[in-house]
Amino acid sequence: MARKHGALLDEPRVDTDRLKLDHALIEALTARLAAGEAATPDESTLALRALLAEADDVHQAAMLRALWGRIEAHTGPALVTAGPASQLLAADRFGLSGRAVTDPDAALVQVASGAHALIDVASARPWWGRLLARPELRVIAALPDDRHGLPAALRVAAAPTGPTGDDRTFWVSDARQTDVRIVEALASCGFVARPLASAGGLKLFMLAGYVQAEDGRLSAAPGALKGVIGAAPLF
Repeated sequence: MARKHGALLDEPRVDTDRLKLDHALIEALTARLAAGEAATPDESTLALRALLAEADDVHQAAMLRALWGRIEAHTGPALVTAGPASQLLAADRFGLSGRAVTDPDAALVQVASGAHALIDVASARPWWGRLLARPELRVIAALPDDRHGLPAALRVAAAPTGPTGDDRTFWVSDARQTDVRIVEALASCGFVARPLASAGGLKLFMLAGYVQAEDGRLSAAPGALKGVIGAAPLF
């Protein structure tokens, strides 16, 4: 539609240079989608880190992360969400492709069938404790995934991750001590820990770095029922 300036009508002009850039963007995106998903979550993490290292500023980095998430949603496994925080975080990172369920246990059933699940950390029942008995299901990501706050949702998949050079590990225990005492005990074992959640007699902690489930130092950590349930990269 023509724009009116005073008494005159001024026809809009097509910026051909910008239009060429837009077409190039579409072609590049089409080719990237056709290339499919990364072979492993770790490969995807390293690729995204390399892109973010080249970003000019925080705004460009935010656009890259959003675009990357939508590419993953298009090319990767189906995503289910459980909880309000997960739904919000998934929409921001992956678009509206996630399917919401009300029960974290129902989300874990979907993971066993090949989907990924993004589930709220805060929950009336300690769903994350169930992963102790299901080592085939692991936490592979946590959102938000920067170092400025605590994660509100964990991404679970049947695809364990390895160390990426900048990670955090999630550990569950039934220890009855206070969070402060457990953090102190973990420190004496060589870990830097932060409490995340507590429910149903279980506690969830975040350990700095990538910690293997078989790490012998954890045998001296508090609790009878305890263990690593996965790790997630930081960006």
